[in-house]
Amino acid sequence: MSVTVNVHDAKTQFSRLLARVGEGEEVIIAKAGNPIARLIPIGKRPKQRIPGSAKGKVVIEKDFNEALPDSILKEFEK
Repeated sequence: MSVTVNVHDAKTQFSRLLARVGEGEEVIIAKAGNPIARLIPIGKRPKQRIPGSAKGKVVIEKDFNEALPDSILKEFEK
């Protein structure tokens, strides 16, 4: 669910709006009735990537950089 507030109300009720966002609600801030910004909760951060975790799982064939056969190239030109 979302709620729309004007800029003045957003400034005066910012702490309350943040509390609502913290509970999962979306707040849309409008200026002269036109939506201009959206406050949304921050999702969980993704796990930190571990470099090299796919080592040995990816195989690049020796002919990877070779030219494609004409039959396949023609399919790209369609």
